[in-house]
Amino acid sequence: MIATTIFQTLGPTTIATILVVGAFFFGLSGGLAGVGKQLDFFGVLVLSSVVGLAGGALRDVFLGIPAIVIFDWRIVVSVLLAGVVSFWAHGWLLKWRNSLLIIDAVGLALFSVIGADISLHHGSGAIGALVLGTATGIGGGVVRDIVLREIPMVLRSDFYAIPALLGAGVVVVAYESHAYSPWWYVVASATCFVTRLAGIVFNVRLPRAAVRER
Repeated sequence: MIATTIFQTLGPTTIATILVVGAFFFGLSGGLAGVGKQLDFFGVLVLSSVVGLAGGALRDVFLGIPAIVIFDWRIVVSVLLAGVVSFWAHGWLLKWRNSLLIIDAVGLALFSVIGADISLHHGSGAIGALVLGTATGIGGGVVRDIVLREIPMVLRSDFYAIPALLGAGVVVVAYESHAYSPWWYVVASATCFVTRLAGIVFNVRLPRAAVRER
């Protein structure tokens, strides 16, 4: 079932641009993480590609549609370019405090929003769009951390999944209200990004279970 969403009002060129930019920023976060773990050039390219493509591919598998991010050469080129940039310009990119987290936050905002809208476009329903939009946003980061043998960020300390859920939620609210203005994309992306940024700046952490040492 194909539904009318903001997806259709923006047109294929704008949608492709959002996907390419989001994949590039996620690719940067993967590539920079690889550089931090002292991977070689090929390893940085692989990690950049996996992180940039994983979230969208996961969404499309659940929707039962061809994986947009894998079959669009522009997106593939963007994540490879992100890997090259990460490898050669990591010193400049990492010289600012929390730059890696902020780069990742841009990808999170774009992918959670577009993920929710694409899910609605293919008839997922509101709850499905929330879940798949969030999965699109956090999927790359989860894969990155697993490949680097770390506990995924979304499961440990950082305020990560909730911003993605809020961004996807704004898209769902717009869809349910039959409000198809492209400005909803801006509001949704800003909601996700600002919430994530606040979590980074103020070190917001979800509560943990109190475990007594024996």
